[in-house]
Amino acid sequence: MKFKTTPYHHDLLKDTDRLAVFYEAIEQYDSSTDLAYDLGCGSGILSYFLSSKFKEVISIEADFKAFKCAKENLSDFENVHVINGDVLEHDFTKKADLIVCEMLDTALIDEEEIPVLNYAREFLNEDGRIIPQGIINTVELVNMQRHHIHWDEGAKYDALSDEEVYSQFDFLDDINPDFTADFKLRANKDGLLNGLKITTYTKLDDDIIAGPLPMLNPPLLVPLEERQVMVNDFIHVQIKYSMGKGIESVKTQYL
Repeated sequence: MKFKTTPYHHDLLKDTDRLAVFYEAIEQYDSSTDLAYDLGCGSGILSYFLSSKFKEVISIEADFKAFKCAKENLSDFENVHVINGDVLEHDFTKKADLIVCEMLDTALIDEEEIPVLNYAREFLNEDGRIIPQGIINTVELVNMQRHHIHWDEGAKYDALSDEEVYSQFDFLDDINPDFTADFKLRANKDGLLNGLKITTYTKLDDDIIAGPLPMLNPPLLVPLEERQVMVNDFIHVQIKYSMGKGIESVKTQYL
């Protein structure tokens, strides 16, 4: 099936590994399940996957250009209803068996995954599920060449510590978007420390975990005040951000 897309969603569709993990998670449902919500449906590719598994799919997209693409792409599927609107203002009238919400980005900082799920979770059946199921965030000390916050696409940096888990979330839980974490990392080489690398792993379900992909949570490089470190030094750091408020909300400091 050929999909009409916006330029951004065209790039999303080109990331076949990203599509594959969502398809695999959705494919585990049988074709008799009642209702799924696809929140932030974009061009409608995940709604297309859902259409053969659910009696009804309600797909919501705020961006009008993307909505028009999804409406056209899914016009032949009578069980899929595409709505142009903000999920946070949508008047849900039914409880769903599944919520699919792919408003994902690294550590959930830039996109509205958490505000949307905190609102929409009320409209999930008691035994309902969410795809993805959650995320795992890791951090490591780095020396980075660009002295501003940026994604690591093509960026050069040198890792100065091992990768450590600093947070993980289950999307069935209510999550406070205002996040703070304190952690200690041990330097594994001498060097100039000036940043953190944050990597997010997406847990689609109990059996499927996706690492960073071109269009799914590329690692984020965050500046720290410059400090010389030596092997086996323990570095105590605090990071703060508001999920859904953008990378401008990220703050770091040594403790």
